[in-house]
Amino acid sequence: MPSVTPDDAPPLADLMPWSVAPPRLGRRWPTAPDPASLKARWDTLMKAEGADREALFEPTRSRTLRSAVGGLPGQTSGTQRLARASGPCPEPVRVLHAPFDEQWLIPDHRLLDAARPELWRVSDERQILVVETAEGPGPRLLATSLVPLLRPGRVRPLYRRPGGTEPNLAPGLLEHLAGRLGHLPTPEDFLAWTLAAVRPDLTVPLTGDAGLWSRGVELGRRSLWLMRRDGDRPKLPGGRRPYVRAPLPTRPLDVRYDRDEETLHLDEGRIAPVPPQAWDFEAAGVRVLEQWIATRTAEGEPGSLTAIRPPAWLQTWTSELLELITVLALLAELEPRRAELETLRPVPAAELRAAGVLPVPEAARRPATVLDHHEEGPEGQFALV
Repeated sequence: MPSVTPDDAPPLADLMPWSVAPPRLGRRWPTAPDPASLKARWDTLMKAEGADREALFEPTRSRTLRSAVGGLPGQTSGTQRLARASGPCPEPVRVLHAPFDEQWLIPDHRLLDAARPELWRVSDERQILVVETAEGPGPRLLATSLVPLLRPGRVRPLYRRPGGTEPNLAPGLLEHLAGRLGHLPTPEDFLAWTLAAVRPDLTVPLTGDAGLWSRGVELGRRSLWLMRRDGDRPKLPGGRRPYVRAPLPTRPLDVRYDRDEETLHLDEGRIAPVPPQAWDFEAAGVRVLEQWIATRTAEGEPGSLTAIRPPAWLQTWTSELLELITVLALLAELEPRRAELETLRPVPAAELRAAGVLPVPEAARRPATVLDHHEEGPEGQFALV
């Protein structure tokens, strides 16, 4: 790949200027691969009293049982201090726990060291969140409809306001590209292009070639569909679809992959065919399938809330695993098509500066004012924001 010069390709941080650090939990137990475990953990915490409740909670400098915090935007959890709280568990929500690993979270501000309320305020059915991954093999950007917990990269919402309004793009960027391409790209077009063309250093080469742009957007939209996994479920061609060939055990311990037979073994359980490119798929320097399975078979720490987990492998996990294998295989098939984008001569950043697109105004790097209603503050008071 050619080296990047200052005028070669602009950084993603300039093109999508507003970013948020991912939420920081401070404790592991509010997340799990299944919602039932979270409700059981909450019930155990609520039944404990005094020092026992405090030990189970795992206090930090940011959160203790006596912390006074407001409600999490968009959620219905309580705001009473946890030292004297009671009642049922807030309904768990889906989150992106690790690359391609959707898990569940108790969406309660009192449990999270740094919840990033500004991120929750703009997360809705229209929002797409772009997540930077750690350097290493695999994609540098992921796209999701779920609040992501991946660290240490930044999260860049496609829209600054709920309802898919006010794109989080450098002001004038789409209009400048329209002058080059002969049509006005949509924010989703730009995001698709970014997923297809982004470089390992998180710069994004832009093009004025309408044909190349169209091919890149098509490639990126397929990546976006596979990453978000909304709408129709992805499928491999007949004969290449993974199936359970031997039932999975109640608690698989030994996980291995037979490359010659394209078979994933979980103890005596077998799934095949599993394409090598799916097994080898890495993100943030970690083999995705291996990490996904390990998260669901690991034991929690004895005496802690993480020890509350399913006694056996869940059928829903088998269905999710089959779909994950399919997604990774289809994403891997797209990689050769990205080669065309790696050698393009980009619209230089200097051109964007001359057009006034860059540098972006400082206000574009800050969250928009999106509140159109009161949010609940600590102990049920209205938050002053």
